[in-house]
Amino acid sequence: MTDGTAPHPPTAGDPPGPAAPDGRRRAATRRRRLAAAGLVTVAAAVAVTLAVRGGAAPACAAPPVGGATHSGKATFYDSEGAGGNCSRPAAPADRMYVALGPSEYASGASCGGFLDVTGPRGTVRVLVMDQCPECAPGHLDLSAEAFARIADPVQGVVKVSYRAVVNPRLSGPLTFRMKEGSSQWWFAVLVGDHGNPLRSVEVRQNGSWRAAQRQDYNYWLIASGAGPGPYEIRVTDVYGHRATATGIRMLPGQVQRSKTRMYGADPATPRPTP
Repeated sequence: MTDGTAPHPPTAGDPPGPAAPDGRRRAATRRRRLAAAGLVTVAAAVAVTLAVRGGAAPACAAPPVGGATHSGKATFYDSEGAGGNCSRPAAPADRMYVALGPSEYASGASCGGFLDVTGPRGTVRVLVMDQCPECAPGHLDLSAEAFARIADPVQGVVKVSYRAVVNPRLSGPLTFRMKEGSSQWWFAVLVGDHGNPLRSVEVRQNGSWRAAQRQDYNYWLIASGAGPGPYEIRVTDVYGHRATATGIRMLPGQVQRSKTRMYGADPATPRPTP
């Protein structure tokens, strides 16, 4: 499932299916500043975008994790306030974000993680929020504001090094947003403020944990639904930190802030996995 739509079970009276995924129009409105390379060929961009939308995943796709340093290049763009392919309701308030190419975006596996990016002027920390369909591995498409922190925007393209941030300081407890069109028969949730990229999301139903499937637009889906709620949702990140939030309700389109942090307030002492 890559387009965010799914028919409900054929039961009379079921509500209509969900709308197209948030952030899907980002690629069509992206405005790049590629001073050295010129404009990206529209046909090539469309071809790659269609491949991604059609479910084609690049070989060896994986998010940057573990703190290893990588070398590459950076350009910049403006999301115009939108939350990108990771389906955030909006760009972060500080506008420090980045779009990754398909191999590092990894069908949404990088969403919500952070990178420290170093260029000629210094280092900036950015949230992985978006996908850049035409970007090769190592090509980071930064927000214009983030690019200006590390280089002169007149350059357009600069060499950079970057690494994943392990256990970044959290801004608050986990948040949850049920996708428009969600119901007891079709469950799709967006998890926010988790710090590290996520490995799994599970929902407790009838005493058992049911695994949700990550979609490339960063919602976690149980196509057959998880009942009417309220829900107990268990979240695990790529480093094994685990947190369980309770009382999450079926409120499509609303951001619900839980009382549970992904790990301790001090990132140097993360909460161990139960």
